[in-house]
Amino acid sequence: MIRTDALDQLPVRSAVPALRSALDERGVAVLCAPPGTGKTTLVPLVLAGLVGGGPARRVVVAEPRRIAARAAARRMAWLLGEQVGESVGFTVRGERKVGRHARVEVVTTGVLLQRLQRDQELTGIDVVVLDECHERHLDADTVAAFLLDVRAALRPELQLVAASATTDAEGWARLLGDAPVVEAQGVAHPVDVVWAPPARPVRPPHGMRVDPVLLSHVASVVRRALAERDGDVLCFLPGVGEISRVAGQLGDLGGAEVLQVHGRAPAAVQDAVLAGGDGRRVVLATSVAESSLTVPGVRVVVDSGLAREPRTDHARGLSALTTVRASQAAGRQRAGRAGREAPGAVYRCWDQAEDGRLARFPAPEIKLADLTAFALQAACWGDPDASGLALLDAPPAGAMAAARSSLAAIGAVSAEGRVSERGVRMARLGLHPRLARALLDGASVVGARRAAELVALLSEEPPREYGDDLAAALRAARRGSDAYGARWRVEVRRLVSGLPGDADGAGTGGSGESPLPAPSRKAAPPSALRAVSSNAGRAEKAAPEREALGDDAAAGLVAALAFPERVARSRGAGAFLMASGTGAEVGAGSPLHAAAWIAVAVADRPVGAVHARVRLGAVLDEETARRAAASLYAEGEEVGWADGEVVARRVERLGAVELAVRPLKNPDPGRVREALVDGLLKEGVDLLKWSGGARELRLRLAFLHRQLGAPWPDVSENALHARVDDWLEPELSRATRRADLRRIDAGQALNRLLPWATGDAARLDALAPERIEVPSGSRIRVDYADPEQPVLAVKLQEMFGLAETPRIAGVPVLVHLLSPAGRPAAVTADLASFWQGGYRAVRAELRGRYPKHPWPEDPASAEPTRFTNARLRR
Repeated sequence: MIRTDALDQLPVRSAVPALRSALDERGVAVLCAPPGTGKTTLVPLVLAGLVGGGPARRVVVAEPRRIAARAAARRMAWLLGEQVGESVGFTVRGERKVGRHARVEVVTTGVLLQRLQRDQELTGIDVVVLDECHERHLDADTVAAFLLDVRAALRPELQLVAASATTDAEGWARLLGDAPVVEAQGVAHPVDVVWAPPARPVRPPHGMRVDPVLLSHVASVVRRALAERDGDVLCFLPGVGEISRVAGQLGDLGGAEVLQVHGRAPAAVQDAVLAGGDGRRVVLATSVAESSLTVPGVRVVVDSGLAREPRTDHARGLSALTTVRASQAAGRQRAGRAGREAPGAVYRCWDQAEDGRLARFPAPEIKLADLTAFALQAACWGDPDASGLALLDAPPAGAMAAARSSLAAIGAVSAEGRVSERGVRMARLGLHPRLARALLDGASVVGARRAAELVALLSEEPPREYGDDLAAALRAARRGSDAYGARWRVEVRRLVSGLPGDADGAGTGGSGESPLPAPSRKAAPPSALRAVSSNAGRAEKAAPEREALGDDAAAGLVAALAFPERVARSRGAGAFLMASGTGAEVGAGSPLHAAAWIAVAVADRPVGAVHARVRLGAVLDEETARRAAASLYAEGEEVGWADGEVVARRVERLGAVELAVRPLKNPDPGRVREALVDGLLKEGVDLLKWSGGARELRLRLAFLHRQLGAPWPDVSENALHARVDDWLEPELSRATRRADLRRIDAGQALNRLLPWATGDAARLDALAPERIEVPSGSRIRVDYADPEQPVLAVKLQEMFGLAETPRIAGVPVLVHLLSPAGRPAAVTADLASFWQGGYRAVRAELRGRYPKHPWPEDPASAEPTRFTNARLRR
């Protein structure tokens, strides 16, 4: 029996006529409705004709999360007075409840993406609703782009609704071809904002790490909120680990029940949260409760101010979620949960002054995430570079290039970017392409089920208590009765069912291609690879080999297939170097600590650490590493500058890991010269032999280049390096090591840069003399250290009688006037002004100190001297 009273109370009902009209006229619309107004539940029922008297149609609703898809289907079925699977069903990864007569199907965006790749026309579907599109998840953006292609080329009658919980709809309206925007007003009760920053400083989040001080503070704010306010408390935290830690700190709350809501929570817990309760409750939730779920009974929100976003470090070859400050838009969404049913309050665990500095909106996932899976989907769609897709934000060129390179390395696309048959098979597995490769290629070696078990562990990181050894985690999952173990077993069954029929046969990975390349050197392959080492009798011998293969060897192989650039060799003491060039470390008590080689599946970088920390990995042997990461294998001669010397060697390497090194006796002279030039770039021209005269010549030339320009050469480090051919030959080509550079006379070499061709070289001493003759007859050396103005340091008495400051190349020198003892007395670039003014004070001071020296009242007309009065009288 339809619950008409509940349907009538949904505020979005007032927007339904305008939405229907927009779809009938344009076929597309953007629906903006605050959380809790019924956009996720009433609108699909109306569009399907299940309520409101419209025509019968089939509607697909795409949700960003599995928990939201299940909850939406249950809510719609409840409104119709039915069970899930009758008129309304849902499909998420590993679970499907859809009856033959269902008219509304709620799916995750990932499931819809897979369906579009199999059936581009979406046969039998009349309307698609993209819910929570404001969250800008990558799958949702991709689905929207594909659906617009379908409408434009195949099914113009397919209707599309982009539903958003915010009013930031302009971008979506433009993307959908200036689609009409339909807004529904929610029933918003006032929400008091309480600023509750920690009493002492909190370290900012780094990677997955959140300062325990902040979590303790959040727990105390929850207790404060329970004491100060009525109703249930909804507390937002960034992840499952933080939820668990805060729950542990809350302890006994005087009868209030503590519930945890996140994507990994068991269905029974999710149902209990969404159903409400009799007593007070504290619901600890991730961002899934911002807009995807409506939790009844909430009057208070406690906001930690943190969220999780994907990040990819292409330089380190690491991809992971990272903790960030939640945006202002997320803060408004969270606060709004307190005012859904009655006036409420939000406790924000940060200072009010910080709020204005937060980002306005969360960053689109396409700008931040690893794009390998997106690039494969685009290639399967027929648009390898995604240039023809209608996207709100274009994918970053660098991330797309890295993604295409990864896909080519695993055989998913050709060199031109076109998808292969193998790539299509990978895309249909519903896994990241890395894991799809590991599943397909690993199944032929370790068996389909064991490959699926290991890939399921890699697709959702196991709990910390399972440890950091993948093989040990596999054994723990097999015997585990926890929620993770239940989800893992469901995923294993899904993966096994998705493998090709011959995947358990040896050597083909179900694709007709060899899953593992030949070894990178001639050697007997280890047991982990014998199943694919021979073409003859392959199918008959594979099964016994797989049975003999242990879990540890299987785990190492599958992890290495998934992450070939993360195979790592030991440096000793638990430190490893990955093929990507990134250092990694394991804990002292880890089973991986003493391994010679490991494959790193999950890693992060702790605060202040130089190297990555291994959170999940597997032991493997060198031959398995060579096979799995064969695309990174290289062998050749290397000549370069390292540790201050020319190094010439023949090297076998697996990415950054050096497998074997031998000295190179007769390196190519051209490469030796390049290494020496590189050394000059890294360490500077001081590697050459610089006499005092050579350094002085360089300073003089720098001054002339600064003041007069061409034809006087630029002798800066960069300029000299750029012109090594002009001034360091032929000596440079004869050199073979650092010591040979030290024998090159820099002064003689610099002379080659002088403007001999124009005749200006002969004017060097006139334009920039080494010494200047002063009135006393002394020849004083000029200091050209400052190319703006040379310095002349001379005793004051030797300058008597000189009315004007000496000039060099038209620039007045800076005269450092010294006492008879050679100590600084005055500095001037205007000698005439100094004689008339500053001299009097200097004379008064020095006359008493040096009475034996002449101190005339009129220095401009006095006789210059280097001597005392007594010497002058002789």
